[in-house]
Amino acid sequence: MLKGIDPLLSPELLKLLAGMGHDDAVVLADANFAVMSLGAGKAVLRLPGVGLARAMDAVASVLPLAEDVPHPVVYMQVGGSEPGYRSALQRETLAVLARHGLHEGQAEGVERYAFYERVRQACAIVVTGELEPWGNFLLRKGVLGLALRP
Repeated sequence: MLKGIDPLLSPELLKLLAGMGHDDAVVLADANFAVMSLGAGKAVLRLPGVGLARAMDAVASVLPLAEDVPHPVVYMQVGGSEPGYRSALQRETLAVLARHGLHEGQAEGVERYAFYERVRQACAIVVTGELEPWGNFLLRKGVLGLALRP
């Protein structure tokens, strides 16, 4: 056990997040996510019985989001919905990210198959126990450090 670290962050998950570099992406997915086909060759970790918002809170507590891209957070749009629609789960998860520094407009909803294409570039997938569909997010890692010296 470590002091100040969310107990949901297992040694494997902490190692994965710490090993990611600037602009690497990790996916937090619902329990229905197509991990067998989209996760080939990637690190896949499972958090069975853990909801998406709770998992996101733990991950966001240690993962800096990229500040050099317009949308460091991407989520899968609900199929058949109007543009801009967000499910209650998506709103809740974005509120969690806002508490960890995500600003309005930094999250982008993308169509299901476009989301899958972005997942193919991610380095890892964390499959939660979330049963509500369309609960899939991709996070781009930022940097921790000092500003450039003149």
